[in-house]
Amino acid sequence: MSYKLICLDVDGTLLNDEKRVPDPVKESLKKAHDMGIRIALITGRMPAAAELVEKELSIPCIKACNAGTYILMGEECIHSRCLPYEAARKIEEGFLADWNIPLWIFQGRRWYVTGKDAYVERESRIIHYQPEVRDLKTLEQEWKREGYGPNKLLIGADPETVCQVQAKMKAHGPSGVDMARSSEIYLEIFPEGANKGEALEAICERLAVSPEESIAFGDQELDIPMLLKAGTAIAMGNAIEEVKNMADFVTGSNNEGGIALGLNRYLSV
Repeated sequence: MSYKLICLDVDGTLLNDEKRVPDPVKESLKKAHDMGIRIALITGRMPAAAELVEKELSIPCIKACNAGTYILMGEECIHSRCLPYEAARKIEEGFLADWNIPLWIFQGRRWYVTGKDAYVERESRIIHYQPEVRDLKTLEQEWKREGYGPNKLLIGADPETVCQVQAKMKAHGPSGVDMARSSEIYLEIFPEGANKGEALEAICERLAVSPEESIAFGDQELDIPMLLKAGTAIAMGNAIEEVKNMADFVTGSNNEGGIALGLNRYLSV
């Protein structure tokens, strides 16, 4: 197989547990880039956080941010999907009130929250970016007036609470949204039908390549649609069992430079 695109989840895949890219992974991706293979970061991260990773790699990357709902090629947005503008309010009122959890809201390059807690502060430290605390009613009025909505919503909480919120939302709506966990502590909510697999297809269409010519790496539920669309699906050694079971190959963990091991197997880099 001649590959033309490498698609990478970021947290738990490209980054080790110290939130850095291991040197062997940097070297293998640089070699792939020099071979003419495009690199895409397909991540739940917002653009500012994806750009930090691109800077560390020192190679230009396509950035499919906000769970693939906002795709940047250079400074140009080539693909964007939005939730219904009222979705955030319905989720906050119907599903978060019992737990008093702030809602995270991503729109383009912006990150809003309805309040701050330890999970918001943790993410702020990791990505070196402070969200804006905003009232949902005001945001909804802005979205309604401008004719768009958020690209993605996120709930951050302890694993048990995230499971309970996800189960309640699956059982009782709301309509027009899909959801998946990107880690034990994060539940991501995005427009119905939007996922990392759709992002991979949008990138391939723009590059005029086939999804069969892509190789993808992931570790969590959120990555499954991307892995299913890719020509070759590689699960990290630290991936959840569902990801490992559907992958073409299970490589080393994110702490072991698993991407470098996988690329060496399939690209000899």
